[in-house]
Amino acid sequence: MIFPPPLALLLFPAMLLLLELGRRFRLSRKDPVQSNAVEGAVFALFGLLLAFTFSGAVTRYDAHRQLITQETNDIGTAYLRLDLVAPQAQPALRQLFRDYATSRLHLFDAVSEEVSPESQHLQREIWRQSVAAAAAPGSSADASKLLLPALNDMIDITATRQNAFNMHPPIVVFLLLFTFSLGCAFLAGYDMTAVPRNWLYIVALAAAVTLTIYATLEIEFPRQGLIRLSHTDKTLIDLRSSMN
Repeated sequence: MIFPPPLALLLFPAMLLLLELGRRFRLSRKDPVQSNAVEGAVFALFGLLLAFTFSGAVTRYDAHRQLITQETNDIGTAYLRLDLVAPQAQPALRQLFRDYATSRLHLFDAVSEEVSPESQHLQREIWRQSVAAAAAPGSSADASKLLLPALNDMIDITATRQNAFNMHPPIVVFLLLFTFSLGCAFLAGYDMTAVPRNWLYIVALAAAVTLTIYATLEIEFPRQGLIRLSHTDKTLIDLRSSMN
């Protein structure tokens, strides 16, 4: 299940409402001041959950960037090893590699599949022609040993990237995050007995939690919000330029 980052913005008015409800509930009961141990424990647990969720999202974000670099290296290695096949087979294969590198660009500009149908078609065609070219007269004796494993790595990394992109925390983690946000807002409001309201504290708490969860979702789901990871295409763009 995907949680679009704009969904987190709904927390801001919801938290403001629960802060006010908590405050009014406390004033209506006129309870004596009690220990803050339970409230502190709940807020500490919420902070821990928020910190681990944010940290995990950043870790996966970095993994995406590293996989892009690894794929660029795999494509570049396989492209260089085309020198091992027969000279007459090289021009067609090099053009296929140019088309393939182009098909792997801009995957983060919009919501799309990690491996497009065009990329899958080019993978099959590159493999088919490479197998034939490696066995053709004029190819190096080591062409099959060196080129085909490199092609296999180039193709396998796309599945690795797709799996990494679909790997997210369980749904219950995000549900707990939203539930704790609203629950802590109610508890914070319940602890506010000052008259009149301190709007600075109220707005600051709601804004801080909302923006933190929004940033977490942006990093966790790069194609759903403002973050697209498009800047990470630079290595692939440089590689594609070097193939001309």
